[in-house]
Amino acid sequence: MLKQTKVERVEAPETREQALKVLRSTYQDEKRWVTQAESQLPETDLGLPSVSWFVAHKGQEPAGVLRVYYDPPVAQYRAYNVTLLNKGIDVDRFLRTNRIAEIGRFAIVPRYRRNLLIAVALMRAATRETLERGFTHYITDVFENDPHSPYGFHTRVMGFSPVATHEHGELHCASRRITLILDLKAAYHRLRLRKSWIFRSLTADWDERLHSRLAV
Repeated sequence: MLKQTKVERVEAPETREQALKVLRSTYQDEKRWVTQAESQLPETDLGLPSVSWFVAHKGQEPAGVLRVYYDPPVAQYRAYNVTLLNKGIDVDRFLRTNRIAEIGRFAIVPRYRRNLLIAVALMRAATRETLERGFTHYITDVFENDPHSPYGFHTRVMGFSPVATHEHGELHCASRRITLILDLKAAYHRLRLRKSWIFRSLTADWDERLHSRLAV
């Protein structure tokens, strides 16, 4: 019997521990980006309205995690000495006229890393909440030299665009970071026109109200 993929919002100590198992397997033991997985998902995150964590399961086994950070502090990005790939971007105007959420800590345990359904299920849960809260764009960083980088999934499947690079960040990794931006409305129209299973899967639990928010 095939194991079903299920995604839960991390809101209790039990689901936090399941998400930490994924982070220990990937960020701590495999990648060595952190010394303790608990530093990435502290208990205080469970009560913060500005942070949402999601954990995916295959059957009863934790398989992946993802974090959404709403209204991330702009000063954090400025401190990274960002190099814009398009010098014509008016960063200040973009930040003033859009509602931005940072999506990241995207990790899938090695044995399920080739299972695209897990990544899509995590994105479905995160995107629905993000849109319901009125946010318009995602921002994320990926590592240029990480062999398991979600860069391909983000750009080819979801439609993220690379906008900047920087050398340093929160995680212990020497690789250059590539900053990506996703316009959620543009991504919706792009995926809908393709009529792919990705669009059907990402919007499987949407009601008409959520579709209408992006369709115009």
